[in-house]
Amino acid sequence: MADFGKITRRAFIGTSAVVGGGGLILGVALRRGDRREQVADMVAEDGEQMLNMWIKIDEAGQITAILPHSEMGQGAQTVLAQMLADEMDADWQDVSFVEAPVDDEYANGILGQGFMLGDAKVPSILIPTVAGVFHQAAKALIQQITGGSLSIRTTGVYGMRVAGAAAREMLLKAAAGLWQVPESELVAANSRVSHKASNRSASYGELATAAARFEPSPTPTLKDPSQFTLMGTDVPRRDLPSKVNGSAQFGIDAQVPGMRYAALKAAPVFGAQVARFDDSAARQRPGVSDVLSLGDAVVVVAEGYWQAEQALTDVQIEWTATDNDTASSTQFSEKFRSDLAAANRGEAVTGADREVGDSVAAFESAAQVLEATYEVPFLAHACMEPMNATARFADGQCEVWVGAQNPLGYRNEVAAALELENEQVTIHQHFMGGGFGRRATGDVAVQAARIARATGTPVKLIWSRAQDMQHDIYRPATVSQFRAALDADGQLIGWDNVFHEKHEPAEAPLIPYSVAAQTIRYTDSPTHVPFGPWRSVDHSQHGFFTEAFLDEVAAAAARDPYEMRREMLANKPRHRQLLDEVADKAGWGQPMAAGQGRGISLQESFGTLVAQVVEVSLKDGKIGVDRVVCAVDAGFAVSPNGLAAQMESGIIYGLSAAMYGEITVADGAVQQTAFHDYPVVRMNDAPAIEIHIVNSDAPWGGAGEPGTPGIAPALANAIYAATGTRVRQLPVSQYDFEYRIEEQEELI
Repeated sequence: MADFGKITRRAFIGTSAVVGGGGLILGVALRRGDRREQVADMVAEDGEQMLNMWIKIDEAGQITAILPHSEMGQGAQTVLAQMLADEMDADWQDVSFVEAPVDDEYANGILGQGFMLGDAKVPSILIPTVAGVFHQAAKALIQQITGGSLSIRTTGVYGMRVAGAAAREMLLKAAAGLWQVPESELVAANSRVSHKASNRSASYGELATAAARFEPSPTPTLKDPSQFTLMGTDVPRRDLPSKVNGSAQFGIDAQVPGMRYAALKAAPVFGAQVARFDDSAARQRPGVSDVLSLGDAVVVVAEGYWQAEQALTDVQIEWTATDNDTASSTQFSEKFRSDLAAANRGEAVTGADREVGDSVAAFESAAQVLEATYEVPFLAHACMEPMNATARFADGQCEVWVGAQNPLGYRNEVAAALELENEQVTIHQHFMGGGFGRRATGDVAVQAARIARATGTPVKLIWSRAQDMQHDIYRPATVSQFRAALDADGQLIGWDNVFHEKHEPAEAPLIPYSVAAQTIRYTDSPTHVPFGPWRSVDHSQHGFFTEAFLDEVAAAAARDPYEMRREMLANKPRHRQLLDEVADKAGWGQPMAAGQGRGISLQESFGTLVAQVVEVSLKDGKIGVDRVVCAVDAGFAVSPNGLAAQMESGIIYGLSAAMYGEITVADGAVQQTAFHDYPVVRMNDAPAIEIHIVNSDAPWGGAGEPGTPGIAPALANAIYAATGTRVRQLPVSQYDFEYRIEEQEELI
């Protein structure tokens, strides 16, 4: 997805400081971390005991994990429950889970705490205070987000593991008290506590009431990885059976009594408004009940979606003029490049990411200087489930049925749009048919709520595929310019990079390689096209830029690209080991036939290292991707199959973008409308993918996004090996590889 919503590290620091420094820290943060009383009425049924705010147990011993993350195909909910169950020594068959309520008490402060502090040592006496500060910050920032590959490495590591271990300690205390034996003589396993000396045992369900009288420890003893029984293994994903048998409920499946359907046409040019419209013909169609303006869109409401969509074609709409009515992708590209030229002249540089060594001296002394410019287009999210939401407004209360990556944020957005208090809005959360960052923003929920209030009728709003494609929040188009300085021995001694439009994460443009002189700068080149988090965010652009240009450097130095990378990673053994792993598994260096090529890349993102080798073949002027070998080091693979699946997913998503993805603008409006002109990799195009997992002693990283950034550069590098053509501008589909190299370079 995307990244940590739109919340940067700086924003979280600032909000946390305000919360702490503004007096709330004394009233809230310094209290103990036990919030069961605040949440019990929301999540506990009769006969269920809350051991902490994340775990409840019923009398039969059924353990339910309460998870503050949504499910959009990544399987994170199962893995989070797996982490909790392992630390709790629970029998996996006894464990189920539910998504946390959309309420401020379940604002995910753990996510922020893990994101900001990681494994930093906090004195145990201050842990409740720290937890309180981050919870208040999450409430202030309205964060219940699923994104940034943060679920496992923050909520899992610092939330679910701690909750499970604390519950286990409470159950042991309960048994020790009931049996009057030392806790040290007790053993917890498979949802039971046993005392060997007296041959007594009890299920967690039998002990739950007594255990709930204790306060959960904020600092329980966690297992060493050698003690894991569930983590590191593959357990069945709990969301899959319903998706296979069709019973799973996605946002688009919501049904509300008396519901009507809405279709929408938004202003083609971002920023335009409805000037006037004629709905007389549309209202003559059977089933049509309402036609209304939302300011920047016209909506038709009817008994069925097809009726509404067809009637929308009869509405004659005039839009207001804007300053962007003649904007185009060509103009954007020219502006990006002129702004970078100004930055290279020392003008209009907004900031610097890295300035080390003496770059001036490095380039002045260089035996060879290499220059190149790379460019990527705007990209859409292209979720399989188009944007949709169902809303009902009655008696001053609004309910919304939707799949959201930040349901708490959706509640706030709807409340603000309808001028309600947050407590007057209820979000019913559903599965999502893809998110990738698009469903972190609640625009469609706000529209549905406004329509329901205006019509007085429950309404399901569904965006057509064209509306979904043309009114996304896009991954930005970006241009990046490079210079590299090589000495007489072919050693890389200087690296200079300037690009436009810096977003998150801050480290995305940085390289892991040892280069004595580095200058990495950026400038601004804003457009009217809205942007937002897209899977792996800025890593998706800079991964292509840096790793593809590094291959150019290797070629100029007459060096093997794998060997050159390896040499520059002498001080990074973890990176070097993974690079060696992928090269070995891919058979790097083995000869390939004419028209075939092999390319390599190495990326670090979201706490995870990913190395990839791509093999391609040229046929009839077109490139086919035959094989992708991926080595991944996420610190520890909690769910090996889940990690492999996310790598495969990220590779296919990134490969679709690299091969075909391109959103173009003409006359101020997006041109693409559906998958015929915004293609994705289909089954018959998909390469064979091999995933090799390396566990290390590094902090645990994410899985949802790190597979994406490295596929484009490995592909581009393989294409060069097969054809001699440098791919510096995506997508690959724009190239005709029958051109001579000289002609192809002129296109770039």
